[in-house]
Amino acid sequence: MTDVFPRTGALVDLKVIDLSRVLAGPLCGQMLADHGADVIKVEPPAGDDTRWWGPPFVKPGHSAYFDGLNRNKRNISVDLRTDEGQLLLRRLLADADVILENFKAGTLDRWGLSDEVLAEEFPRLIHCRITGYGTDGPLGGAPGYDAVLQALSGLMSINGEADGPEMRIGIPLVDIITSLNAMSGILMAVHARSKSGRGQLVDLGLLDNAVSVLHPHVGKWFATGETPPRTGVAHPTICPYETFECADGPFFIGVGNDSQFRSLTHALGAGHLAEDPRFVTNSDRLAHAAELREILGELVADVERQQLSDLCRAAGVPAGAVNTVGEAMSLPQVIHREMVVERDGYRSVGIPVKLSRTPGAIRFGPRDRGADTDAVLAELGITEDQAAGLRAAGVL
Repeated sequence: MTDVFPRTGALVDLKVIDLSRVLAGPLCGQMLADHGADVIKVEPPAGDDTRWWGPPFVKPGHSAYFDGLNRNKRNISVDLRTDEGQLLLRRLLADADVILENFKAGTLDRWGLSDEVLAEEFPRLIHCRITGYGTDGPLGGAPGYDAVLQALSGLMSINGEADGPEMRIGIPLVDIITSLNAMSGILMAVHARSKSGRGQLVDLGLLDNAVSVLHPHVGKWFATGETPPRTGVAHPTICPYETFECADGPFFIGVGNDSQFRSLTHALGAGHLAEDPRFVTNSDRLAHAAELREILGELVADVERQQLSDLCRAAGVPAGAVNTVGEAMSLPQVIHREMVVERDGYRSVGIPVKLSRTPGAIRFGPRDRGADTDAVLAELGITEDQAAGLRAAGVL
């Protein structure tokens, strides 16, 4: 693998053992791999659950869901519940920089790899642990999935129309935020290790990460004690900042300040609105949001979205059509920024962090379960006969 797909990027000196499954951990591992880390995904004999989260399936054992989270990783299959599997894990960790896992609390302890043991046996190792709620406290060790955390954290309560039910956000936002923070935490720990020579635990709970993104609603609650209402597509503190219906579909206008509002009104041929006492300042507009929404809705109702987009862009007003996923991935700007990638039949979203000197790269798509087991074992000094014996014992 390394000869055919050489690693390049800012993290080529990192070796990551990715024991994680589902989303938050695997996405973190993929982002590290995109930027050059040698990420070895260790799957159980049954595989990562998300391999079968479909349809759609790219091929057997490769759901579109799984393939979106596991590119650029070498893949081995080991039963870590066995003594021999746990010995293999120790050998993998001997020269690793990071272990990434999201097991139920206590799993590594049962395998003889408690936090204390990891710190003693592998002092330079950075242990990134992702759990639902942490390992202690009233909910410590409880299982958690993204939507459950959206509900419990308050995220679901602020999503949806004012007169409708609470709604799950349409992406696994809690898992995604957690994966981003996991990568940040790992890189901070790598930086700290460069000075101290020692690794540390990077401890992430989905609940912690969920409540961390409640801005600006949580700020309102801290300031007033009031429960933030749902506002649908409208913004709770900025106006106009919402969707309007054009002649050919929905269109979002985001006015961030009074100057932009004046520019918008002139672009729409209704400059007098900026002088209307109801709409002069953002606070005025919020107080009369329903009236302004109706007026602007009438002004754009017969305008096509591309024309309105051109008008707003020329006026310096942030705005754009409400695209479908397919329309978004076909945008010339998205393609120009290399956010649609293809390699050997693997198609996916590109790398959003663009480094000028050490750019990331997509070297290969998600591997079959266990595709690199023999190669990785050989790197550990395990012979073909020994590997055969492990297979016969059901370890591999």
